[in-house]
Amino acid sequence: MKLVVGLAGASGSIYAARFLRALSEVEGESYITASPAALRIFSEEYETKVETTEDVLSFVETKWKTKPKHKFHVRNFFDIGSDIASGSNRWDAMVVVPCSMKTVASMSQGLTENLIERAADVSLKERRRLIVVPRETPYNRIHLKNLLALDEAGAIILPASPGFYQMPKTLDDLGDFIAGRIFNLLGIDKTLYPKWLG
Repeated sequence: MKLVVGLAGASGSIYAARFLRALSEVEGESYITASPAALRIFSEEYETKVETTEDVLSFVETKWKTKPKHKFHVRNFFDIGSDIASGSNRWDAMVVVPCSMKTVASMSQGLTENLIERAADVSLKERRRLIVVPRETPYNRIHLKNLLALDEAGAIILPASPGFYQMPKTLDDLGDFIAGRIFNLLGIDKTLYPKWLG
């Protein structure tokens, strides 16, 4: 599995961190980029200092003592001439986690001012899976219209709304629920929380 992962500037760094932690255990490779706002919010929410996408990956590896099987290729958020800005390069799916309403708006309107937006645009035009994890509440009508437009264009909207039937004990459990749902949508068998058995 080859992925593109984008971290946009919304609250909910835990969802990105727990997804990256679990993804690091899966064989494959991903291109990854984070917006400046994502880095700032990650720093604030984890009370650490990350200035680059590499710092985020290093934080995840250190905090959870992961031994990555997954290969991450970092790309510059501002480089719209990057390899993942072109449909001539192939990847299986793209995940934007967390996803800001600004990024949702840009993607829904086909605006491509940065690498996350451009790679998402390529994913949609090439009919590749695009999973968007918005973290905002409540939604206003503009948010809802933009999310609907993305859905109509072929994206999958996975709101950062964790379930509680798995009886979470920690915040990480809530992050794992959303990470697990992402893996389900990617078709990757990765158990991060107990399945509902009825």
